[in-house]
Amino acid sequence: MFGSAFRGANAYAQVGLETQVVAASPHKLITLLFDGAMTAITNAIRQMSEEDVAAKGKSISHAILIIESGLKGALNIKAGGEIAANLEALYEYMGQRLLQANLENNQEKLKEVHRLLGELKSAWESIDPTRQPHVSMEQNEDTSILDIPPTMTQRFAQVAA
Repeated sequence: MFGSAFRGANAYAQVGLETQVVAASPHKLITLLFDGAMTAITNAIRQMSEEDVAAKGKSISHAILIIESGLKGALNIKAGGEIAANLEALYEYMGQRLLQANLENNQEKLKEVHRLLGELKSAWESIDPTRQPHVSMEQNEDTSILDIPPTMTQRFAQVAA
């Protein structure tokens, strides 16, 4: 009884995700990768608490795949220079921490990677070229600090290309 409803909900979620991916800009696709990895880690933390070893392993493997093939695979080391190289090293570190967390049943290592991904996602979203600044300013404050130089936006976009 619940199995078919669960499969239906999963199918609905999958269609929603596929629709987001098809309609997404390259910038949004990276955001979706961050979301997917963070969701997989959140699931792994819950599954670890429930002692569901198989599901935990599957969720951690999914997070590693997203980080290694999606986020790390999207880096353009040549165009991104030092920033891309640092991100590549950070993604490798995250993959190692996730493997250790799986082997040691260590939620703290999962939480560490989740936090790192959250920080990167926040930084990535802050440079979204379609984002409208939403900052409350006093009347006499200088608003020029809100302008992001086009060269900086282009550089970050190149890192993910």
